[in-house]
Amino acid sequence: METDEFVPPPECPVFEPSWEEFADPLGYIAKIRPIAEKSGICKIRPPLDWQPPFAVEVDNFRFTPRIQRLNELEAETRVKLNYLDRIAKFWEIQGSSLKIPNIERRILDLYSLAKIVAEEGGFEAVSKERRWARVAQRLGYPPGKNIGSLLRSHYDRIVYPFEMFHSGASIMCRPRQPYDSEEVDKEYKPHSIPLRQSVQPPKTSSYGRRANRLQPDDPDDSPPLPHSTGPHHPAPEPTEEDIEKNPELKKLQIYGAGPKMMGLGLVPRDKGPRKKDELPQTVIVRDTAVLVKEEEGEVGEGAAVPPPGPVKEEEPPQDEPCTKMTMRLRRNQSNTQFVDSFVCRMCGRGDEDEKLLLCDGCDDNYHTFCLLPPLADAPKGNWRCPKCVAEECKRPPEAFGFEQATREYTLQSFGEMADTFKSDYFNMPVHMVPTELVEREFWRLVSSIEEDVTVEYGADIHSKEFGSGFPVNNGKRQLTPEEEEYARSGWNLNVMPVLEQSVLCHINADISGMKVPWLYVGMVFSAFCWHIEDHWSYSINYLHWGEPKTWYGVPSVAAERLEEVMKRLTPELFESQPDLLHQLVTIMNPNILMAHGVPVVRTNQCAGEFVITFPRAYHSGFNQGYNFAEAVNFCTADWLPAGRSCIEHYRRLRRYCVFSHEELTCKMAACPEKLDLNLAAATHREMFSIVQEERKLRKSLLERGITEAEREAFELLPDDERQCDKCKTTCFLSALACSQCPERLVCLYHTQDLCACPSDRHYLRYRYTLDELLAMLHRLKVRAESFDSWANRVKEVLEQEQSPKRALEELQALCDEATERKFPNNELLHKLQTSISDTERCRSVCAELLTHTHSRRMTLEELQAFVDQVQNLPCVVSQLGQVKVLLEEVTQFQHRAQAVLKGAELSPAQPEELEALLEQGAGLAAEAPECALLRGLQEQGRWLGEVRRTLGAGGRGVTLGVLRGLMEAGCNVPQSDAVETAMAELQELLTIAERWEEKAQICLEDRQKHPLSTLEAIVSEAQLIPVQLPNILALQGSLARARAWVTDLEEIQNGEHYPCLDDLEGLVAVGRDLPVSMEELRQLELQVTSAHSWRDKAAKTFLKKNSTYGLLEVLCPCVEVAGKAAGGARADRGRRREREGRLYRSDTDSLGLSAQDLRDPGAIVSAFREGEKREKEAMRRLQEANLAKPGPEEGRDREEGWERRLEQQQEEQQEEGEKGRRRQED
Repeated sequence: METDEFVPPPECPVFEPSWEEFADPLGYIAKIRPIAEKSGICKIRPPLDWQPPFAVEVDNFRFTPRIQRLNELEAETRVKLNYLDRIAKFWEIQGSSLKIPNIERRILDLYSLAKIVAEEGGFEAVSKERRWARVAQRLGYPPGKNIGSLLRSHYDRIVYPFEMFHSGASIMCRPRQPYDSEEVDKEYKPHSIPLRQSVQPPKTSSYGRRANRLQPDDPDDSPPLPHSTGPHHPAPEPTEEDIEKNPELKKLQIYGAGPKMMGLGLVPRDKGPRKKDELPQTVIVRDTAVLVKEEEGEVGEGAAVPPPGPVKEEEPPQDEPCTKMTMRLRRNQSNTQFVDSFVCRMCGRGDEDEKLLLCDGCDDNYHTFCLLPPLADAPKGNWRCPKCVAEECKRPPEAFGFEQATREYTLQSFGEMADTFKSDYFNMPVHMVPTELVEREFWRLVSSIEEDVTVEYGADIHSKEFGSGFPVNNGKRQLTPEEEEYARSGWNLNVMPVLEQSVLCHINADISGMKVPWLYVGMVFSAFCWHIEDHWSYSINYLHWGEPKTWYGVPSVAAERLEEVMKRLTPELFESQPDLLHQLVTIMNPNILMAHGVPVVRTNQCAGEFVITFPRAYHSGFNQGYNFAEAVNFCTADWLPAGRSCIEHYRRLRRYCVFSHEELTCKMAACPEKLDLNLAAATHREMFSIVQEERKLRKSLLERGITEAEREAFELLPDDERQCDKCKTTCFLSALACSQCPERLVCLYHTQDLCACPSDRHYLRYRYTLDELLAMLHRLKVRAESFDSWANRVKEVLEQEQSPKRALEELQALCDEATERKFPNNELLHKLQTSISDTERCRSVCAELLTHTHSRRMTLEELQAFVDQVQNLPCVVSQLGQVKVLLEEVTQFQHRAQAVLKGAELSPAQPEELEALLEQGAGLAAEAPECALLRGLQEQGRWLGEVRRTLGAGGRGVTLGVLRGLMEAGCNVPQSDAVETAMAELQELLTIAERWEEKAQICLEDRQKHPLSTLEAIVSEAQLIPVQLPNILALQGSLARARAWVTDLEEIQNGEHYPCLDDLEGLVAVGRDLPVSMEELRQLELQVTSAHSWRDKAAKTFLKKNSTYGLLEVLCPCVEVAGKAAGGARADRGRRREREGRLYRSDTDSLGLSAQDLRDPGAIVSAFREGEKREKEAMRRLQEANLAKPGPEEGRDREEGWERRLEQQQEEQQEEGEKGRRRQED
C-alpha cells in the first residue's frame, strides 16, 4: 500500500535561559522540569556568547562507523522483510528463487497479502466466497481492473504452499495456469542476518543514490551469492524444447517466474548447461554393477556402461549452500547394510529403489511417488526432504543488530563522503536541502521494502579514548583561560554528571556513555532508534557543529503505551527479541504512533544547542547531514524514585543492570556529610523505602526457616558473580545462596527459584545487618534533619492559619540561616523570601497611605485587596489597624455618594453638593468607584449649561465648530434623558446649518452662477438660523460686491464723456470674479469686444508693419508743421524729411496733454478736436503759401496734384475718425 505523506509532530518546548539561570545547570533543569517533562524532551538554547571551543584533535581522530540499512530499522518494514526472507528461504531450499510480481507498477506486498487473506478467513474461504476484490481493495489497489484474480493467482503460486507447509497441511496436486508476466518480475535478494553481515561495505566513499533490493533477472547485474563455492549461474527460463525433454515440466505444465517446490510441482533452479568438470556425479546402481555417469543433461536409460571392474566409492560431495540445489539419486544393491538403510520413510518399503530419493540433509529416503504431490522423475541437485525443509524454515531468526564498517575514517574523509552522498542524493548543495524534505524522504525510505539506502553512523564513540569535544582539564595539554572557563562550566558534558547535586558523582567507575560522554559523527539519514536511557536516567546531547539533528520524543507517561503499540503492530519482532526496545535497533513512524494515541513531539537541534531527555522518555531521530554531537547521562535527586522503579521493571524483563541502585543509595547514605542537603533529603527518603523493603524480605526468609547467614562484600565481586539467576538483577544488600549449589545465586524476590535443595541448605548472604542499615539511615537523617528542621519551621511560619503571627525579624532570621548553612535553593526558600519581600512592601505601602505620599491613589477594591493581603501575611504589620480606619472612611463616603447618585435619577443634583462630595473624596486614601459617577454628573451638568447658553445666544458667537464641539463633548458625558434631548436639538440644528452651508458652497463655486435675486433669497432665509455660517457670510459679501459693481457701471455709462477702454476692461474682470449671474456684465463684455475689434482694424489701417509708434500717436493731429514750413518753402530734401519725421510726434507734445490728462477721456477728446482744428488751419496756410509761389507749369501741376492728394487723405482721415467716434458712442 502506498505510504501516506509524513506529517511532522508538534514541536517540543524550547527554553532560552538568561546568564543568571544558565549559571546553575541542574537548578535550571529542575526549574523547567514541570513543563518539559510533559513532552519527554526539550531544547535549550544557551546565551549567545556561550560558545565552547571544539577540543577534539581533528588530525588524530579516527573511527569506524556502523552500517545502517534504513528499511531494516523500521519495525513494520522489518517484519515484511523478515517474512520475505522466510518465504524466499523456503523456495530457495526447493531450488527456486523468489520473484515478487509487480501489480499496478509497484511490487506486491506479500506480507500484507498473506496477513489480509488470513484475516479474511484463509485462502479457501476467500476463494470460495470470492472476496479477492475486497483483498485488493484493502491492499490499496484501484477497483475494476481484475486485480483480485491476479492476487489469487500470485497467492496460490507463491504464498499458499509456504503457508500450508508451515501449517502442516498437505497440498494436493492440481493443475495451475502459467504466469505470463515473468519478465517484469524481479528476483528478491534476501536480507537475512548471515547474508547481510557477510556483505562487506565498500572501502570507498562512493554510494549509489538508491539500490533496489529487487534485482532484475540480468546475469550481468546479479552478483554471486555469498558463501558460494563456484561461479554463479543464473537460472534460465525453460524453453519449449526443455519442456518437451523434461517429463516433469511437460506433465505439470507449470513454469515461469514464480517459485515451485520440489515435491509440489516445482522446476529445479539449476537447469542451465554445465561444463563437464562442474557437473555432479550420480551413482546409478543396476543389479550388481555400479555405473558412474557424468550428468550432461537428463538421466537417460541408454547411458554408456563402463567395463566391469572395481567400484570406486563416490567421494562425498562438498557442502554446497541451498542456493545451488544439486540433487542426487543413489542406489546400491551390492552392499546389504547399505541397501537395508535405503527404506522409504513414508511407506516403509525399500522396493523400487530406482524411485528412491536420498535427502542431502538427513540421509532419509523417500519414493518419488510417495511425496505429496508425487514427482514424475528424480530431480537434479541437492534435495531436502519435507522434514528438513520444515526444520530449516522454522529455525528462529537471529537477533537483529548493526555491523561495523571495515573502513576507518577521519573527520575530514567522513565529511567528504557524507557531503558527497547528500548532494548526489538530492542533486543540490547540502546547505540548500530543506530539513522538511530530508524528513519526508527519511520516513519514506525506512518504510520501503523495495529501496535500500545504506548509510554509516559513527555512534557511541568513547570520548575517554578519542577525546571530548569540550575542553577537559586532564593535564594532557595546557588550556587557555577561555578553555579553562569552559572546562569548569557545569554545561560541559564531562562535568555535568559529576556535579555536587548529581547522583552519578557517587559512582567510582567511569561508566562509558553514562558518566563519560559518547561522541556521535552523523551523516544524512543516519538514525538512532526508539529507546530510553539506562536506568531511566536523564540524558543531555550537545551538537558541536554541522547540520541539524532531528529528534522525536514521547513523555514518560506514554512509555508503556508506546511499547504496547509497537508490540501489537509487530508481534513477530518481540517474539524473538522481547527486549527489542532496549537494543536501539528499531524505529517506528511517529505518525503511526500518534494514530494509536501516543503523544509525540519533535525538534530540530541546530549547532550550539542542547537537547535534554527526561526519565523514561522514549526518543529517536536522525541526522540531517554531516555533524558532530556529544551526549552523556546524569541523575538528579528527583530521579531516585524513578531509578528504583526502573530496577523493578528490569527485574520483570530479566534485564541486566548497569549498576546496582541499592549500592549507589547505600554509598551515598554511608557518607552523608558529602551530600548536598537537597540530595541528602531525597536519599533519606529513598533509603527509608529500601530498608523497609529489605526488612520485609528478610523476615519472609526467617518465616521459611532460613536462619544461616554470612556477610559478603558484594561491591568487591564482579557483576556476573552477584547477579540473580532468575531476574539478572545485580545484588548488593542481600542474596540467597545454596551450600550445595555454590554457582547459583538469587535475589530475595526469587527465593523459590534458587534450586531444588532443601531449605536448610540455603543461607543468606548480606552486606549490612538491619541494625547497620538503620544506623546508616539515622546518620543520613542527622545530615538531612538540619534542613528538615529548618523546612518544618519555615512551613510552620508560612502555613499557619490561627496561631499568632510572627515578627518579620523571625522570618528574616530563617532566611539568614538558610544562607549561612548553604541550604539548597528550593521552593520553600523561594516562598520564604517572597513572604519577606511582600511584608516589607506592605509596610512601605501602609506608610505611604498614612502619610498621603503615595504616587498613585488606590481604588477601593485595591485597598480592600491590600488589607486582605496584609491580613494573610505570616508576619505582623503594625499599621494594619490604621489602614483599616482609612478603608472604613472610604466605605462611608461610598454610601453617601450612592445616596446622591440615587437621588440624581429623580432630579438633577445641585452643583454645590457634588463639588463638596468630590472634594471630600479627593482627600481620602483610596478612590471609591462612585467618584467617577459623581464627576460624570458634574460634567453632565456643566455640559447642559453650556448647551443652554449656546442655544440661547441667538446665533451670536455660535459657529459650526462650537456645535460640533458640544456634540463631541456630549458623547463623553454620562448619558441621561436631558443629555439625549440636548443632543437631539444640537444634532437637528447642526444638520440644518450644514445643509445651508452646503447650498452656499454650491453658489460660491464657479461651476454655475445664479441670478442676484436667487442668491438674495438664500441669504435672507439662512439668516434665520441662529448659527454663524461662513459660506452664507461669504455669499452675502459677494452680493454686496455685485450691487456695487452694477452701480459703478451705471455711473460710467451715464457720465458726460465716453468711458476709457481700460476702465471697461477692469469692470469686466471684476464682474467675472463675482459668483452672480448679471445681464449688465454680458452687455459690457460685448462693448469691450467691439472696441477691441475697431482698435485692431485701425491699427491694421494706419500703422506700418514693425512701426515704433502707437495708434494714438499716428492718429493725433500735427499742429506745428505749417508754422515751420512757411519760412522755408524752398528747403532742400533733407529738411523735408526732417519735417516729415517730426510730423508724428507724441500726443503729449502735439496736443499739449500731461500724463494726468491722458487718464481723463474727456480731456483727451477735447484736446484731440482742438488739435484737429489747428491741423486744418495749418494745412490751409500751407496750401495758400504753396499756391503763391512762382514756378513752371509742371511744377504747379505737380504741386496741385500733391495738394489734392493731401486734401483727399485728410478727408479720409476725418471720415475714419468720425466713424470711430460713432462706434465708441454706440
